[in-house]
Amino acid sequence: MRMSEDVWMRHANPWSFATRLPLLLLLTIACWSRAWIGWFFLIPLAVIIAWTFLNPRVFPKPRSTRNWASKGVFGERIMVNRKEYCVEIPEHHVKAAFALTMLSLAGAILLLYGVVFLEPLSTVAGCITAYLGKLWYVDRMVWLFEDFSENPRFKNWVY
Repeated sequence: MRMSEDVWMRHANPWSFATRLPLLLLLTIACWSRAWIGWFFLIPLAVIIAWTFLNPRVFPKPRSTRNWASKGVFGERIMVNRKEYCVEIPEHHVKAAFALTMLSLAGAILLLYGVVFLEPLSTVAGCITAYLGKLWYVDRMVWLFEDFSENPRFKNWVY
């Protein structure tokens, strides 16, 4: 995802994070609702997908970035743009990010199975696993950012 400096800063708004967090659950409910409302499930699905793309662009820059959510976004920004920023990410962060992404992916696959076949146990277990992986990943990105927080290029991101 290519984002400008301004969009990254708005993406770091804790309100942006807080309103992105429930999207997987809402997406799950919207897809599951096809069992109750048929093809009308596409309406909430479209709204959720639109919000997913609009979210990092509609919030203002945060008043303060001295919070977990903002630092998680900053860590992710460093990880995603490491070649552009010419920074070497410590191997322990790279391995952890990969492992946690795989955990989230495993949860997403289980969740997808549960939603497709309307199987509650797989749906709940997959959703929990995907959330666990994602939130742990964000926490790891906070750690990564803290490791780079004294770098002159990134120091001014915290205010």
